Formats: sequence, C-alpha cells, structure tokens
Amino acid sequence: MAEEPQRMSKSKTPASVASHSAARRTNGSLPIEKIPDLMVDVRRHLHRHPELGLHEYNTSRYIRELLERYGLHVHRPLARTGMYVDVEGTKPGPIVAWRADIDALPIQDAKTTPYASTVAGIAHLCGHDAHTAIAVGVALIAAARRDDLHGTIRVFFQPNEEGMPSGAPLMIRDGVLEGVSAAFAHHVDPTLPTGRFGLISGPATASADRFRISVSAPTTGHSARPHQAVDTIWIVNQIMASMYQLIGRRTDARNAAVMSICMIHGGEAYNVIPDRVEFGGTLRCTEPDDRVRIKNLMAETADSFARVHGATVELDFDRGAPPVMNDPDLVRLASGVIADLYGSEAVVNIPEPSMGAEDFAHYLDHVPGLLIRVGTANGEETSRALHDARFDLDEQALHPAATVAVETLSRYLAERVEP
Repeated sequence: MAEEPQRMSKSKTPASVASHSAARRTNGSLPIEKIPDLMVDVRRHLHRHPELGLHEYNTSRYIRELLERYGLHVHRPLARTGMYVDVEGTKPGPIVAWRADIDALPIQDAKTTPYASTVAGIAHLCGHDAHTAIAVGVALIAAARRDDLHGTIRVFFQPNEEGMPSGAPLMIRDGVLEGVSAAFAHHVDPTLPTGRFGLISGPATASADRFRISVSAPTTGHSARPHQAVDTIWIVNQIMASMYQLIGRRTDARNAAVMSICMIHGGEAYNVIPDRVEFGGTLRCTEPDDRVRIKNLMAETADSFARVHGATVELDFDRGAPPVMNDPDLVRLASGVIADLYGSEAVVNIPEPSMGAEDFAHYLDHVPGLLIRVGTANGEETSRALHDARFDLDEQALHPAATVAVETLSRYLAERVEP
C-alpha cells in the first residue's frame, strides 16, 4: 500500500494561477477552473480508446479538435500522427517546449473500471493518456496566461514512444525543435504518492538497445556424435555466459548497466543438433561510453567463440533511446517551482536512475532538458507498476502536474529575458 498522498488543497493553489479566476477564460471561452475536469475527461477518453504507435489517427484527431475548439492553432502532421501548438506570450522571448507521448501498449487491459480500454489487446498502461491530458492542460493554462509570458511555450504531442525506432527522432526530423531552447516532459510514477514530484540530475533513465545474435554451422549434426558436428547450442550457451560477465568485469561496476537475454530459438528435434540458433535481448546503460564499449565487447565475444568452434556469427543491434540526461540547472528551477507551489516536502530527490528507457532522451541530444516524475499513487490500485495489465493512476495528480509545468516553463522564459 502506498503512502497516503498529500492532497492539493485550495490554499496551495499558486497565486499566479488562482489570480486567473472564473472571469479569466481561455480563448475558446472555457473557464480556467474547468480545466482540471477537462483533463480527467481527456485522460479517460484516451484510456478507453487506445492506439498503437504511428497508428494514433483517432487519438491525433481528438487532440487536434479539442485544442482547436479552445482557440489554439495546431501545427501538423509531424511524424505522421504528431502535432504541436505554440502559445505565444505578449512579451518577446525564447521558445521552450513541453512534450507528451500519445501511444499505447499492445497489452490487454485487465481493469474493470468504467474507463477501461475498449480495444482488445491494446491499453494505456504506461500513463501516456495522462501525459497527453496534462499537456492539454499545459496548453490551455498557458493560453490563459499569455500576458505573463516572455516568449513562447510549445506543447507537442509525439507518437510511438514505445516503438523502435521511436517517434522522437521523427518529430525532430520534422522540425519540432526548431527555435527551441529547452525541452521538458513528465512521466507518471506509481512508486510516488500523489502530490510528490521526483527529480534527479544527470542520468535519469538508461539507454535501451535491442540485439539479435545468430550462430550458424555448415550443417546439422547427430546428438550422439557432437564431436563430428558444430554444436551451435553449446556455442550459444558459452557466448551468453561470457556476455553476462562483461558488465562489471570489463566496465566500471559503479556505472549502472544491465544486459538481459530474453529470447532464444533453435532446434526442432530432440536428437538433432541444429545448424542455426538465434538469441536476443536488450542492453541498457546510463553512461553513453559504456553503451558503445559493451556493444563492441559483445561483438568480439560472439565472434571469437564462433570462430574457435567452426561456426559463423551475425550480430544486429537496433539502436534505441539514449539515456535521459537531466540538466542540473533545470532541476534546480523545477525544484524551486514545486517547493513554492506545494511545499518542499513535495520535492523527492531520486537517488538513482531508472534502468527503463524513455525516448524523450533524443530531444536532449539537441537541447538541454528535464524529465519530471509525477507521483500518481493513492492506494493499492494506483501503485501497480508501469506496464502492469491493471495499471491505473490517481487523476488528482493531473492538474497539479500541469500547474508545475506551466510555472516552470514561465519562469524559464522570464529568467532568459535580456535586461
């Protein structure tokens, strides 16, 4: 059971947001106090109607029509189903970006809630529906605060975060970062209670690369006479065992890295040594240098074992996201914002990076950035791990997350105004 969450009381509403009361409305005449309910509606609609990466056509249309309904101009398409809106302040300044991902996972939703997925085998079990709802809130709150903005807030919606190759490079290719000086994003975190925000400087997530290695022999062999054959299964066994020993023996053990072999295929008969065996998995590193070094060591290890025993080897890597590297200055900025809005207890200093991956990292190869973790747990049902078939979250976390985002972006812009 998660710790009882810190609830957001009216007294904790930041003055910069509270001052825009019912009299202050978004361009499409939505009262700003209605935005929290709208965000819940958005999250539930998307949760009921999930779509997989690069096929988020209905999702994309829904987001676009919603934003246009409230007076925002949508720039599209980017990366097939992506888009962005620019909220331009009345005062000159740079462009700062906020990113949300919109795709779901190919997993059957096991929840029985009224907003459970209606699509067989597809569900929002990583919180992307919440990320999108928060980003909608960011755009609408920012639009209501145009008079306060020194520059432009770009809110963009990215497809295919879960896929490989993922949507971030496609969004970059299509120009989403043009003119952008920094990029921010959220990720929901079921290990933190609602009302808490997790921050870490430097590596926040690991890289994620997929690999496939095949070992081939000239022909099959008889199980009674392995000495007369090239035993591909035995060779693969030696390669796998050696690869598992690379991390911490050929790399600095203080640098987090993990290799996991998750599939192996070979053979169809109990008494035939197969002429081909294939295995694969993922390599994850928090240090970019280790990412390159371990990959090269894996290739050397596989090739040397295969050559000694008369086999040939093929190794393929699918390069995934690099590590998310949070900018320390942006961490300090967000920490101050969160403390000012909701108290210093709302700031959680994350002690170590996640070994999961997040393709938001691709943007940070081009501009400084920050990934903020948003606590979404208020009990057992909202404390299940990401990608769990029963994953759910506390929707009370949505509006505070959007508030933190807008205030962080606004302060970032204000701090970069030339005197």
